[in-house]
Amino acid sequence: MISKWLFSGALFFEIGSWASLTAQLPDLQTALLYAMTHGIACGLLTAAVWLLLPARYRRPLPWSPLFIFSLAFFVPLIGAVGVIAAIFPALYLPRKREAQTWQAVGIPDLPFRAQTQLHSPTFGDSGLQDVLRHAPDPDQRLAALLATRRMPGKEAVPILKLALGDPSDDVRLLAYSMLDKQETDINQRIQSSLEQLPGAAPQKAGALHATLARWYWELAYLGLAQGSVQQHVLGQAGEHAEQALKLGEGGELLLLAGRIALERGDVGKARLHMHQAEEAGMDPAKVLPFRAEIAFETGRYAEIPGLLRSLPAQMQQRLPFAGLVRTWT
Repeated sequence: MISKWLFSGALFFEIGSWASLTAQLPDLQTALLYAMTHGIACGLLTAAVWLLLPARYRRPLPWSPLFIFSLAFFVPLIGAVGVIAAIFPALYLPRKREAQTWQAVGIPDLPFRAQTQLHSPTFGDSGLQDVLRHAPDPDQRLAALLATRRMPGKEAVPILKLALGDPSDDVRLLAYSMLDKQETDINQRIQSSLEQLPGAAPQKAGALHATLARWYWELAYLGLAQGSVQQHVLGQAGEHAEQALKLGEGGELLLLAGRIALERGDVGKARLHMHQAEEAGMDPAKVLPFRAEIAFETGRYAEIPGLLRSLPAQMQQRLPFAGLVRTWT
């Protein structure tokens, strides 16, 4: 009700200010009379408009009402009309709120163990790494580490190494203990085989050398050995693999010996062992990827498309071969 009276008064004084411009008075008196009536009209209009504004637009004082008054007062003749034309449509014809197309939900807790899935997730390890990098709650990061217990070692070790730099002591200690347990288990198996090796019969010695080659390779393959230690471990794996082959071992060991040689950069020996593995009846699907890698390392790029096309159709559709087949063929 007050706003209506204020608007009525503002309209009355504004009409009076316009009428004063037509009065037969000296210019100074006309200007003073116009300014006075126009100022009263703007003051009343400001009060009326300010009372109608939502509460969040009434502050801060005195700047909110002063802004409305300035718009009406300092624009002669049409200032008040402009304020009314701007304010009333906004007050009585507000913009329609669009329907919300998304729903905010809380972050679900991680399971205490990796969940069994029908298909291997492509980015499962990356998801756990993101949790370790960005989750603010240490319990969530601990849950991410515990979820690696059912993951293959090749995927779990990089996640555990990432957790070694975590700001939480509990997370760092758990990651260190899990890594140390994997390395300790492998070293114990190596030590047990080394103790049995002296004085063993040739047939048993061949099997022990093959076992040592596999466990030394596991240390390097999982990334538990780095730098010069990794080179030493690969060297030990290669020596034991060669000793086992000399003592009559073969089969999968030929493929392993080729992989060890390829990892050490001995491409010639790697090619020889891969050829021997194929001649020994090794499944070509196991050998062809490494033959393609050898061809790439030696610059024989023309052989790569044919080798990749020779892979079984199902294997060509799996990662990482799907992308390689599309690129090279």
